[in-house]
Amino acid sequence: MRLPPTMTHVPMAGGGPTPLAVFDRFRTKVLAKVQEPELKRYAVMLLAFGAALLPLMAGSAKAALQKVPTNGADTLLMLMGSAMVLLMTPGLAFFYGGFTRAKNVLNTMMMSFFLMGLVGVLWVVIGYSLSFDTGFGSPFIGGLGQMWLNGVGGELGDAPLADGFSISATSFALFQGMFAIITPALISGALVERINFKAWFWFSLLWSLFIYCPMAKMVWGGGFIGPFGEIGAIDFAGGTVVHIAAGVGALVATAIVGPRSNFPESKRPPHNVPFILLGAGLLWFGWFGFNGASYFAASAAGLSFLTTTLSASTALLTWCLIEWFRDGKPTAVGAATGAVAGLVGITPAAGFVYIPQALIIGAATAAACYIAVQIKSAIKFDDSLDAYAVHGVGGTVGALLTGLLAVPALVPADYFPKSAEILAKSGNAGLFVAHIKAVLISYGFVGIGTAVILWIVGATVGLRVTPEEEERGLDFVAHGEEAYDPMTY
Repeated sequence: MRLPPTMTHVPMAGGGPTPLAVFDRFRTKVLAKVQEPELKRYAVMLLAFGAALLPLMAGSAKAALQKVPTNGADTLLMLMGSAMVLLMTPGLAFFYGGFTRAKNVLNTMMMSFFLMGLVGVLWVVIGYSLSFDTGFGSPFIGGLGQMWLNGVGGELGDAPLADGFSISATSFALFQGMFAIITPALISGALVERINFKAWFWFSLLWSLFIYCPMAKMVWGGGFIGPFGEIGAIDFAGGTVVHIAAGVGALVATAIVGPRSNFPESKRPPHNVPFILLGAGLLWFGWFGFNGASYFAASAAGLSFLTTTLSASTALLTWCLIEWFRDGKPTAVGAATGAVAGLVGITPAAGFVYIPQALIIGAATAAACYIAVQIKSAIKFDDSLDAYAVHGVGGTVGALLTGLLAVPALVPADYFPKSAEILAKSGNAGLFVAHIKAVLISYGFVGIGTAVILWIVGATVGLRVTPEEEERGLDFVAHGEEAYDPMTY
């Protein structure tokens, strides 16, 4: 995100009086005890002299971000962005649902839609606190001090997030919750048509707590990977936290859960391509909130809006041109997939690059994801809806290109001190190395963590439905409903 909350480094609003406020109280208290007019004049002179010395004693206070009041326009940007990002989850449900067989479309869509309830509650109860609180004093996980959003936003909910931020803390918490909802939903695309819904419930809950929250802390919450940490990587809106995490989770889950019965012989074309196009359109619309609102400032968000849509447009065009050249026909499914790939690729870079770099990222991400889809098909790996091929590969390419193409002027030292230091000393080559480290750490942490969670869930409730249930269709088996007349299957 454009201005990540540096809660371990910046005093929170309402967290304590400023030095000037302390001095003012001290001055009032001292003068109240001085009765003689002559002595009072001398006391005022001495205190004035002391006040004049305050700037010389400020030290680290000069480096702190300026206190600013909540700005209505900036907070409104966050609230509208939150609504747009939430809409992305039903959009993802349509996108994924269109790809599956007709007898599994409701189950596929529910795997995304259901998380609006599960993760929506989980985020408020403990997820936000684990991601952005500082109680544990750890660069890897937050704390428990803000469970139930305790104290977030002050009594009226309108207190600024922190010094230097004009958005309210409550709008930030809401905005981040939308990211937490859609990230595990992305993983579902790798597991549709065979995973037990009870297993999906427990996997999503545990993965959100033990994978997503630490990733958010490490990258955005002043932790190990981000611009205040050891690595110094920058991630504007979720290249590592969302897309690499979801993509690697999908890759590991596919390997552990295994392919669908009779795969690849049972593969069929998407049952509803208009659903895919509708879903892609909703995702594109919501991505303006995903990336645009991550700027945290309405006056400057136009840049991230522009880079987002240009990357998606370029990727869509690139994917269609590749299909046209290779197969003689551009497909609607390819256009939708290419657009999503471009949106994924620009996510970590949207506020750190200008228009030319956004065009490069869109084209490069589309080409890389297209190749990944072809390789997946060639090796017959049942990542059903290309969750890793698009989000994992696209997020990785986007993160690495962010290191190579980030514009130093868009990475100010006030908000990205470690990253700006790397750029000043080593240029984009140094930041590229930092991003390689961030990607490798993310792959290792998410990969191992996902495997452990799947092992626990598999050992307790089981991971898969039976072959007979898979053949019957998970709409009826898991939900007792049918999307269409069974005769239309």
